[in-house]
Amino acid sequence: MQLQQLTYFVAVAETRHFTQAAEHTRVAQPSLSKQIKALETELGTPLLSRARGNVTLTPAGEALLPLARRILADVETARREVAELAGLRRGRVRLGATPSLCAGLLGDVLAGFHRDYPGVELLVEEGGSRDLVRDLARGQLDLALIILPLQSSDPSLVTEEILRENLVVASASSATERRPYLRIEDLRGRPLVMFRRGYDLREATLAACRQAGFEPRFAVEGGEMDAVLRFVEAGLGIAVVPSMVLESRPGLAGTPLLPGLRRTVAIAHRKDVEPTRAAQAFRGTLLSFLGRAAREGTLPPGIEALTGP
Repeated sequence: MQLQQLTYFVAVAETRHFTQAAEHTRVAQPSLSKQIKALETELGTPLLSRARGNVTLTPAGEALLPLARRILADVETARREVAELAGLRRGRVRLGATPSLCAGLLGDVLAGFHRDYPGVELLVEEGGSRDLVRDLARGQLDLALIILPLQSSDPSLVTEEILRENLVVASASSATERRPYLRIEDLRGRPLVMFRRGYDLREATLAACRQAGFEPRFAVEGGEMDAVLRFVEAGLGIAVVPSMVLESRPGLAGTPLLPGLRRTVAIAHRKDVEPTRAAQAFRGTLLSFLGRAAREGTLPPGIEALTGP
């Protein structure tokens, strides 16, 4: 049974005339008659009665007509939905991102994508790179913005470096002490507000302190990005954070670290799964945003785009 045969059958059933049905479906009348005859042969029973030039439905034809209409309607729905997805009028992007990116430039990128593709649903998962890589591997995310290098290399992922960001020492703006820069050694003995376990920033700070030969002293630990910044504003201690998160925090000041402590952000997806068209469109929006902002000089302080001119 072919969809074309059902189309011809429904046309004859509705017009009760072979010639009119052929004109309606834009096919030669002999071809239409041949296809309906083939359908009757396959089903093993006549569908149409052609007595004395009058076309009527047999009981089998009466039974098939509503089913044929429903099948053809479902096919049209499928075609329309696929066309909408292909044109990005519908769809979904499941994106993972680190807390610093969620608190920084990601909002502007999401807003631009939503303006261009308002019918595409955006789902954002905030977390550390380790958790995001795990969710990618499980198929729970389409794309993830993660920090390189990963704790352990994962050959199942494709990663593309998109930006570098400086890490600075955040302190309360009301603090009396202010230096032009700090070295990691200057953090020895100073109270640190530390992120929870699993945060990339926690691992980067601990590694830098240990390489300098000391264990940092925690004033408080276990917070997410917003909590850590609020604790620093309250004067509980200092924290090592990306410079971008201080842009809208007048209660905080950032002091550069020398030598510069930097990290690289990459966009990642699974190697064995081709990103959806919606996910590819989001990648394009992100890279275009970074490239344009780099050209116009509107990137947050301490951010270097790696996406080319």
